Amino acid sequence: MIEPFRIDIPQSTLDDLATRLENTRLSAALPGDDWDTGVPVSWLSELVDYWRTGYDWRKAEAELNAYPQFTTTIDGQQIHFLHVKSAEPEALPLVLTHGWPGSIVEFLDVIGPLTDPVAYGGSSADAFHLVIPALPGFGFSGPVSDSGWSTDRVGRVWAELMNRLGYERYGVQGGDIGGAVSPEVARAAKDHVVGVHVNGAPGLPPFPLADEEFNSLTPLEQDRIGRIATFMQAEFGYISIQSTRPQTLAYGLVDSPVGQLAWIMDKFRAWTHPAETLPEEIISKDRLLTNVMLYWLTGTAGSAAYVGYAQQQAWGATKENSGVPTAALVFAHDVGIRRYAEVENTITRWNDVDHGGHFAALEEPELLVTDVREFFRTLR
Repeated sequence: MIEPFRIDIPQSTLDDLATRLENTRLSAALPGDDWDTGVPVSWLSELVDYWRTGYDWRKAEAELNAYPQFTTTIDGQQIHFLHVKSAEPEALPLVLTHGWPGSIVEFLDVIGPLTDPVAYGGSSADAFHLVIPALPGFGFSGPVSDSGWSTDRVGRVWAELMNRLGYERYGVQGGDIGGAVSPEVARAAKDHVVGVHVNGAPGLPPFPLADEEFNSLTPLEQDRIGRIATFMQAEFGYISIQSTRPQTLAYGLVDSPVGQLAWIMDKFRAWTHPAETLPEEIISKDRLLTNVMLYWLTGTAGSAAYVGYAQQQAWGATKENSGVPTAALVFAHDVGIRRYAEVENTITRWNDVDHGGHFAALEEPELLVTDVREFFRTLR
C-alpha cells in the first residue's frame, strides 16, 4: 500500500531546536582553529548563528511539500519518497538515489529541469518521471528495525518500489551510496532497467595497487589512486566510527544539533570542489541546513550511519554484470577509473570533468542534468 505523505514538523520540535541552539556550548578552538583538525570554531559559530536567526525551516518545508510525497512499507521497512511526474506523456521514469551525508534535498534543483525540460530550454523528448526515495534509515525512511541493509538489498527494494508504482521500464541514477545502489537495481531487475547513470563511478578501484599496475595507469588515473591513499590516511576516521560504533556516535548527534551540523559540514567542506573553498560558497547555506535538518528532525544520525557503513558485505567478490548500459560522470573530486569499473558493469559512456565535487546535483546541477539527458536519450 502506498500512502500520501506530507512533512509537518510540530512547532514544539522547532522551539526545542531554537532553545538548544541558543544554549550551544562550543568547544575551545584548537591551535590554529583551521580545517586540519576538523571544523573550525570560528566558522561553525557563524553558521550556528545563521541557523538560529536567519534560517527558515517552514520555508524549506513548504518547498519540499510542493512535491508529491508518499510512504510505503517494503521488506518490513518504511520507505519515504518523492514521486514527481512529468506532464510529457512519453517521459521515462527515473530513480534518483542520494548518499551520506546527503538526503532527498540533494535533488531539489534538478527536479524541474528533468521533469519539465521545455521550461528550462530543453526538449520534451528528454522528460522524466522522477522517483526520489530516502535510503532506509535516512530521514523519513528511518529508523530501521532490522539489520542487513546492504546495497543489493536496497536495490531489490527500489525494484519493488518501481513495480508498485507500475513502471515497467525505467532508469536509475545516483552518487555516493546511491552510486552503489543504482547498479544493484539493474542486477535485481535487469529486464526493467534501461540504463544506469552514476556520478563518481560504479565501484572503487582496488587499493593498494602493485607498482607495475600503478605505472600502467594514465597520469589522471594515478592522481586518483594517490588521492585514495590520502583519503585512507587522513579522512577515513568517520568510516571507522560509523562502521563500528554508530550507536555510540548517535547519542551525541541526536542530542546536539551543533554536533550533527559539524559532523556533516566536515564532509561538505572536504568533498565539495575545490576543497579550499568554503562549502557555503558552493552550496547555499539554506540548502546545507535543510539537508542537516532532515537528519536532526528525524533523529536518524545513528540509523543512517548503520545502513551506510555498518553492514557486513562480501569484500573482494566480483559482482554479476547486469549487462545494462551504464554511464559514469566523474567530477574532479571523484576517483573512478574506467578499466576497473568495467569489470562489473557494462560501461557505455564515461565523462571525466575537470571541475565539480562529490555532491553533483547540489554543485553542478546543470551539468548533471545534461549528462543524464544525453545518456538516456539513446535508451528510451
